[in-house]
Amino acid sequence: MAESINFIEQIINEELEAGKFEERGNKIVTRFPPEPNGYLHIGHCKSLCINFGVKEKYGGECNLRFDDTNPAKETEEFAQSIIDSLDWLGFSYDRILYASDYYDRMYEIAEKMISDGNAYVCDLSAEEITETRGTLTEPGKESPYRNRTVEENLKLFREMKAGKYADGEKVLRAKIDMASPNINMRDPILYRVAHVSHYRTGDKWCIYPMYDFAHPIEDAIEGITHSICTLEFEDHRPLYNWVVEHSGFAAPLPRQIEFARLNLTNTVMSKRYLKKLVEEGKVHGWDDPRMPTLAGLKNRGVPPTALKNFCNLIGVSKANSECQYSYLEACIREYLNENAERAMAVIDPLKLTITNYEGEEELEFDVNQFKPELGKRKVTFGKTLYIERSDFSLNPPPKYFRLKVGGVVRLKSAYIVRCDGYRTDEEGNVTEVLCTYLPDSRSGSDVSGVKAKGVIHWVNAERAVDAVIKQYEPLLKDAAYPGQDFSERMNEDSEHIFYGKAEPYLAEKEEQSFQLMRTGYYKTCREEGKLCLSEIVSLKDNFNK
Repeated sequence: MAESINFIEQIINEELEAGKFEERGNKIVTRFPPEPNGYLHIGHCKSLCINFGVKEKYGGECNLRFDDTNPAKETEEFAQSIIDSLDWLGFSYDRILYASDYYDRMYEIAEKMISDGNAYVCDLSAEEITETRGTLTEPGKESPYRNRTVEENLKLFREMKAGKYADGEKVLRAKIDMASPNINMRDPILYRVAHVSHYRTGDKWCIYPMYDFAHPIEDAIEGITHSICTLEFEDHRPLYNWVVEHSGFAAPLPRQIEFARLNLTNTVMSKRYLKKLVEEGKVHGWDDPRMPTLAGLKNRGVPPTALKNFCNLIGVSKANSECQYSYLEACIREYLNENAERAMAVIDPLKLTITNYEGEEELEFDVNQFKPELGKRKVTFGKTLYIERSDFSLNPPPKYFRLKVGGVVRLKSAYIVRCDGYRTDEEGNVTEVLCTYLPDSRSGSDVSGVKAKGVIHWVNAERAVDAVIKQYEPLLKDAAYPGQDFSERMNEDSEHIFYGKAEPYLAEKEEQSFQLMRTGYYKTCREEGKLCLSEIVSLKDNFNK
């Protein structure tokens, strides 16, 4: 059976066969180039899988490079969070690099472009540049400063670097074609004045390169063979090529290839909006378990392998599309079902007393039925238990197989019990269920002859620990529609907190994923010294395979 390859790998194979990289020993080099202006989110995971997947498949290299050319929005915290996310996912980068490392080289290239007649200093304001750029059907108008001499442009550009001009007073523009059908080629800005301190270079610079100028130069300096980016940069590719071709780099030059970004339903996929959620206190921080940031997914307990499996399964394409969030949940659920230990916790506890049972005994409980090599563990059974309040009904509907007066259920991995009665408080609320157990109905050695159609989970009331249990819903309550404001889509009730009971085994396992029987997949953690069970994903699979 022929190996399945995506269109990016097809391009690389064709170039290798043509001998394009023979002088470089056929080494393929990619990069992951985030801007440190926020935390990475799940959309970045797809780019990571593609770039590092190419490295792995072709035995090449992949750099982590911070495109830190906009100092007003970039911080060391964001840069470190990106490194932490890559380490969590297990991606091994060959080098950590920064655009700011190349500022001197970029400035030299800018002066070369001026000397070659390919760039000029323009005094038009940002608004005036926009007004004269034209439309998709009309050409732009040339700047009145477009024909300054090389000497004048060099003088002005050096004065920009020396700090003589205020922000927005002058810019350096490429001299390309104001009538180009691609608006990005209509004399784009290469440098702007910005008196902003940079988190790495301090106040050394007061002019900063634009992304469209800096990025191709960084790729060329690092010997990147394939600059793999998302589809919104497709219209920028001619400018990317123009910059590297006019910067004096030797062939083979890096090639930009675009792919469709990951879009998920009911998910915020914009760093700008994610930052807004954090700043406005809509969430507890960038690593809030409801956030689609990689830090948030880690904090929620999502296994990195499941996340990478999801990105690999959705594949690589050139067409934009939207993926159902339930598909991501299905991938997480599939991984946890195979790998997570089993345990029991009760979200809304109701006391159950077995009137004919005394003492305690240890029962065996499967660690994970799909991994018999993990064996069994001991669970202590006793006279007084907690069950879910929803597992008992005074007025059961038809085909109700849980506990009711006169009915029987099996307690998971334990005994069959029969409900004989109950107690209530002054308001008529059920406070205790009274049962008898069948001594010869123990799981694994049942000879009672009684068939219980329902199985419910429980915890030993004498040994149970208090647990804060958190469940989550999507931050966005519906899909977007034209004209809808982002704030209209916010789910203001996306976090639910319960105070339940859990078996003590869970309190011993911090930062571990479990399947809570009949409840869902949860991560254990500590909050103010207490056990917290944070929902990863529900048991129910809503994805239509």
